[in-house]
Amino acid sequence: MMEKIFSSYRLGNLDLKNRFLMAPMTRSRASQPGDVPNALMAEYYAQRASAGIIITEATQVSMQGMGYAKTPGIYSQEQIEGWKLTTGAVHQAGSKIFLQLWHVGRVSSAKVNGLQPIAPSAITAKETSVYIFDGAPSGDATFVPVDEPREMTREDIATVVAEFVQGAKMP
Repeated sequence: MMEKIFSSYRLGNLDLKNRFLMAPMTRSRASQPGDVPNALMAEYYAQRASAGIIITEATQVSMQGMGYAKTPGIYSQEQIEGWKLTTGAVHQAGSKIFLQLWHVGRVSSAKVNGLQPIAPSAITAKETSVYIFDGAPSGDATFVPVDEPREMTREDIATVVAEFVQGAKMP
């Protein structure tokens, strides 16, 4: 039974070298400014390409969807090029990689992205913080409470849906 996890597997139209999956983990290593995936991220994921499938860290579909500092995006050309570097490295190492698309909704602060969070309702997430890097010499993150979100309009909802669609279409 144990050998099965090491065996190859066909998932839809994908041939996987094994049945291991690397789950997503937020890392906050995107280059600034612009929340751009970088060579360090490409190396990180390529080093883990012994898994049959890798699911990347959460990646915001828009600036509005960002909730934590230095997380990568998929909404600018520079970010797309950064992810191409990462996917190329993982594919070269023989694995498959999927991008976890992300919009944090009410779990954000204007201190993260300069924007008031949006959510289905204007209810603040209780006892919830997000982290920023405030330029302290230690380079450590500082946790700040989330802000009260603005209730989304129908137009906001359509925009966020379109952002997810656009993010999913990126190479």
